[in-house]
Amino acid sequence: MDCGTSLAKYILFIFNTIVSVIGILSIVYGVLILRSIGTIEVNGQVGFPPQALMPIVLIGLGSIVVFISFLGCCGAIRESVCMTMSYAVFLLILLILQLTIVVLLYTNKDKFEDAMGKVIDQAWDSREAREGGVFDAIQKSLKCCGRASSADYLINLQTLPESCCEGSCLNPANIYGGCRAKFVDFMSVSTDNAKYVAIGLIGVELVGFIFACCLANNVRNYKRRNAY
Repeated sequence: MDCGTSLAKYILFIFNTIVSVIGILSIVYGVLILRSIGTIEVNGQVGFPPQALMPIVLIGLGSIVVFISFLGCCGAIRESVCMTMSYAVFLLILLILQLTIVVLLYTNKDKFEDAMGKVIDQAWDSREAREGGVFDAIQKSLKCCGRASSADYLINLQTLPESCCEGSCLNPANIYGGCRAKFVDFMSVSTDNAKYVAIGLIGVELVGFIFACCLANNVRNYKRRNAY
């Protein structure tokens, strides 16, 4: 095995080890965010609130990255053309998928925020039909009150639920702000962070893809030369 192939092999192994650690950290970070968000209970059923979407995506992405990196490590150490090329193909698919998501998020930010706002609108509109359980759970999770503000309750001649306030609702200073703006802001910040992370991963994955192709090509040529 020539020096260039050996160098590519060990660089690819070290690279994938680092990426695996990043993937594991992404999973841990996502789990910690989920724990901080907590769960909501509606009509006896426990689930995650809407803002749990981003950490769940982060956990899923981290799991995929760990799997692909493990494949790359094995391919590099075993000098397997099949495993290395499979790793390169998976990496390319992941790279294209991430790039597509980033572009869509950048070009459709307003539509995304509008869609997130409609999630709160729908929860508010269905509030009476579902005895307020869903929206109360959202208010507790986000620490917010009403669709736009606490005035939404007052307009409907309703008293503020306990989930609207930090302490006594008799003190206006204890009343939270509107849920729509808070949820949209939360999702906007989360998606911005996700975009920056994805851009960084795209650059890293591109380097890994190039090294994987180089290693697979060198190993294939080496085996062909030895076959004669």
